[in-house]
Amino acid sequence: MLTSDKKVVQLIIDQCYHHGVRNVVISPGSRNAPLSISFDEHPSIQTYVIHDERSAAFFALGMSEQLHQPVALCCTSGSAALNYYPAISEAYYRSIPLIAITADRPEAWINQGDGQTIMQQNVYNKHVHHYVQLQDALFTDEQKWLYQRETAIGFEKALKSRKGPIHFNVSLSEPLYKTIEKQEDFSRKIEVLPLKIDWTNEVKSWAEKGLSSQKIMVLCGQQAKSTQLQSALVLFSEHENVAILVENTANLVHPNFNHCIDRSLYGLTDSQKEQLAPDLLITLGGAIVSKNIKNFLRKNPPKQHWKIGTDFPGMDTYQCLSHEIQSEAALFFDKLNELVPAKTSSNYFTSWKEVDVKKQEKTSGFNVKSDKLTDITVFQSIFNLLPSSSILHMSNSSVVRYCQLLEPNSSIEYRSNRGTSGIDGSTSTAVGAAFMDPHNLHVLLTGDISFLYDSNALWNKYQPSNLKIIVINNHGGGIFRIIPGPAESKQLETYFEAKHHQNSGKIADAYGWAYSFIQEKDKLNEQLSEFLNSELKQPAILEIYTDSTQNPLDLQEFFNFLIS
Repeated sequence: MLTSDKKVVQLIIDQCYHHGVRNVVISPGSRNAPLSISFDEHPSIQTYVIHDERSAAFFALGMSEQLHQPVALCCTSGSAALNYYPAISEAYYRSIPLIAITADRPEAWINQGDGQTIMQQNVYNKHVHHYVQLQDALFTDEQKWLYQRETAIGFEKALKSRKGPIHFNVSLSEPLYKTIEKQEDFSRKIEVLPLKIDWTNEVKSWAEKGLSSQKIMVLCGQQAKSTQLQSALVLFSEHENVAILVENTANLVHPNFNHCIDRSLYGLTDSQKEQLAPDLLITLGGAIVSKNIKNFLRKNPPKQHWKIGTDFPGMDTYQCLSHEIQSEAALFFDKLNELVPAKTSSNYFTSWKEVDVKKQEKTSGFNVKSDKLTDITVFQSIFNLLPSSSILHMSNSSVVRYCQLLEPNSSIEYRSNRGTSGIDGSTSTAVGAAFMDPHNLHVLLTGDISFLYDSNALWNKYQPSNLKIIVINNHGGGIFRIIPGPAESKQLETYFEAKHHQNSGKIADAYGWAYSFIQEKDKLNEQLSEFLNSELKQPAILEIYTDSTQNPLDLQEFFNFLIS
């Protein structure tokens, strides 16, 4: 097959293929031409061309999350590489294996007034698991060994144990477009075998002692669906001294679990909180959305905190970390379930479940009194009408917080960029995931600012007809009316909400998306149901206009109803 005449480029492509990269998102440029040509000529690698590097990187993140495979990014030199950074940081905190390959000018020309030249070396610094600097000026046997070794180590770090992004920065000299027939394979692997817990009598004794605690809380953060973990946690939840708290991004749904943490904690007295505080906290998964549970555990610290998993060793979110268990959560709970814990007189499960059920029943009976269309009504309708087996992508700020107040559906997968919790790539991530999963309905639930901020996500040819976007237009950053502080500031509308006059319909029309909108409350359910269940030959956007002044009032009415 044809490939670049530069051996360092051939090595990178060989290493990518050898380590499971089958999809590469490329942004057009000249300096990365040898890489673009070689990826395109490879018969087993699919390439995607997306001009906007920031959008391209989030598109790749969505692909990688959907496929559970590494996806590579490739851009030209200069500021192009900086536009990858938001998605790289998100991938770092979400443990998603993005392979960032940035073309660079020869090192001698850095800071010498050459075009598209910045200091790119290790530009992502602390947000990648591994960095390799490569160049094509010299390619001796020793350099070949060095590059094989370092790229192999990089892929091992990206794909095993604690997954995440890595960065290859490649200095390429002109000419850039020469090709040859490939003759040599430059691939090499270095595998690190994972450590497994040795369940000795000593370890079993320690675990059994922990399981004898009167109050054990299992707190589950963001993660993909896992039937093995679900089954293990259901079995574990049968103990009366165990309460399992999950957010919808944990993708764990069962009657034994407590699904809406913020809803449960709202309105509890200090005495009630003290009774619900755990003796032993076991955490697993990624980010937790709820600030309330973080504050609750920091103010009522358990005697022990077991952190399960290999991501972010030493992370002490609740200020009480006592043990780190570097094991897959499902395997760890399978082992715990084999142990016979001491009998306790605890009613911890019941205490939490009574609170959860009471608030759940209250929520089902809540109806907004106002005639105005507001956010809480929209979210209730969406959760009631969302088709089974959908994948729901939630943008950040108020959207993901509203979603945590409502009961999840076990058939639906819940996703959100909660690594850094930014709004900058929500749409691109959803587009990338939906494009790689054409047989399922993907729904993006986003705010108007998030949608406008990432509108370049629609500026590429990979627009999946199985993606439907619901834009909740509350005329700016609605989050700032429902959190303490900004709502009382005279700068609210100018500096926090950032009021705008953009039209999502015009954006949709420009990129060939179907567009409709809702402004009246009495038409919400009918039009929303029609939108979610219609079969379109093109991707579609539904914009729902809500009243920004009434939104916080109706949300407060909801919380007041919970404790009435």
